Amino acid sequence: MIELAALVFLIAGALLGFWVSDMRIKGQVDAAKSKAAQHLQKTADETAVKAKQIIADDKEDIMQYQKIADDEIESQKEENITRENRLNQHEKYLEQMKNRLTKYTNDLNERSDEQAKVQDDIDDVMHQAEDIWQQRELTLQSISHIDKNYARHAVLNHTENALRREKDIEVKYNLSESKVAANKIANDLVIEAIQRGPRDEPRSHIERNIALPSSDIKSKLIGKDEQHVRLLQTLTGTDLIFDEDYPLLLHIVTHDPIRREIARTTIESLIISRHFTNSNIEYLVNTTTQKVNAALRETGETVVHSLHVGRVHPDLMKILGKLKFRTSYGQNVLYHSIETAQLTGALAAELGLNTQLAKRAGLFHDIGKAIDHEVGGTHVELGVKLTEAFGENEVVVNSIASHHGDVEPTDPIAILVATADAISGARPGARSESIEEYVSRLRNLENIANQHKGVRDSYAIQAGREIRIIVNPEMLNDDNSKLLTKHVKDQIQDELTYPGKIKVTTIRELKAVQYVGKNKKRNHNTVKEA
Repeated sequence: MIELAALVFLIAGALLGFWVSDMRIKGQVDAAKSKAAQHLQKTADETAVKAKQIIADDKEDIMQYQKIADDEIESQKEENITRENRLNQHEKYLEQMKNRLTKYTNDLNERSDEQAKVQDDIDDVMHQAEDIWQQRELTLQSISHIDKNYARHAVLNHTENALRREKDIEVKYNLSESKVAANKIANDLVIEAIQRGPRDEPRSHIERNIALPSSDIKSKLIGKDEQHVRLLQTLTGTDLIFDEDYPLLLHIVTHDPIRREIARTTIESLIISRHFTNSNIEYLVNTTTQKVNAALRETGETVVHSLHVGRVHPDLMKILGKLKFRTSYGQNVLYHSIETAQLTGALAAELGLNTQLAKRAGLFHDIGKAIDHEVGGTHVELGVKLTEAFGENEVVVNSIASHHGDVEPTDPIAILVATADAISGARPGARSESIEEYVSRLRNLENIANQHKGVRDSYAIQAGREIRIIVNPEMLNDDNSKLLTKHVKDQIQDELTYPGKIKVTTIRELKAVQYVGKNKKRNHNTVKEA
């Protein structure tokens, strides 16, 4: 019995322990479920808050895009209305023109009939006059007993001899007068051309910097990890550098003025739109590039039409438009070309030459400067190649080649282009380079040449584009002269900063002179250098 009771108590204790353990496990499970439910509720709340924030941000972006789209649609509607009005006006104008042309046609037909009647009357009178003239000739021949052909030759020979004598006298007189008054006439022509030339345009400043409105705009322009500014630099091919002293001043650094203009216009558009995203930056760069390229051709077309120089190839007009963003010694090259064209045309008009061809040659004389930063060579060489490629007149090509004295001019217009170029560049205020800098550049070229042994004199000419060296022929032979030329060229290239190309010319001349006379002391050989 005792054993049975112990067994019963043991089983009861085991069951009680199992029940207690089961209740404790259920309590733990219920607690875990409660914590999980709380955690799920907290996560759901946080997720809802974040979803609301994302939805709000997206809604704001959508509202901005919607506003931009609405503005564009409204602008397109207004533009369509304007175009429709223009079309209606154009149709009315065409209808009026049609009525006028019909009326003019009827008037012309009536006048044509009247003219035909008048012409018939004139023909009858002419026939009568011809008959009278023939009768008169026959009467004169019978009275004078002289043949008509013989009389004609006698009168013509007498008139020709008299005119020849008068012509020789007049030519001799005019030649003498021209020699005496040549300088005065030339000065009067230049003064008259300047007075009839262009008005003084305000100098156009090419912007290389952008002043940002605020630090917030600057940070958005830079972007996270500078991704926006680096994308701008990559797409435009420029370097964007912020000024150390003025943090809101952005410098656009590049040798290509077209890229600088694209970068400047793109950044200004970004500041206005305040939509700093990679996709918007790419869109604005592409749009601005198209607008700038179109503006180049429009600028060239405007200049060509305003000067009335005739038909010009569209690609050449686009290259001409690039000169708007090119300067030379602070002078805008496009305005300088327009001024040179107008001055050349005025000089040609005074001399009775082809005014249109003269203006065309003056307009294109510096066309090579539009691409001299892209292709190697001087602007003269590039200008000659460009105009030859586009089939320009030989006078235009020679004017470009000779306006700095590189080749001889073959036409008076080429001389006028060089004159007008000098007038435009030398007028007060045309170029920002000071006289001190100009003289210093020429003096540096001459000093480099004079340092070498055997150099007697050196002259910097063509505004520093050429240095001519005169050597002592007794100290240097031809081979040494060639070696001296190379040394001077290398020294200029290493020590000086210069635009384009500089021509180095060495001159060595030996003259042998002998005197023959009664005085034997003078009978000797003399060597003279030049």
